[in-house]
Amino acid sequence: MQATAYTYDPETRSGQVLLDDGTPVPFDAPAFDAGGLRLLRPGQRVRIETEGAEDGLRITLVTLQTF
Repeated sequence: MQATAYTYDPETRSGQVLLDDGTPVPFDAPAFDAGGLRLLRPGQRVRIETEGAEDGLRITLVTLQTF
């Protein structure tokens, strides 16, 4: 699934992405670390992997979207 980076805190390695419908979804340090990224800037397109559905949606991986 694709999203757009919305917030990122380098100290906690956590933040939020915006889904294409505008829904913000938080991610935690393990999801960020799983993608192997060192930094994330708001506005970057990212690829995310999730588990759960709707209210229980949890991001398990955040990485940069490449074409």
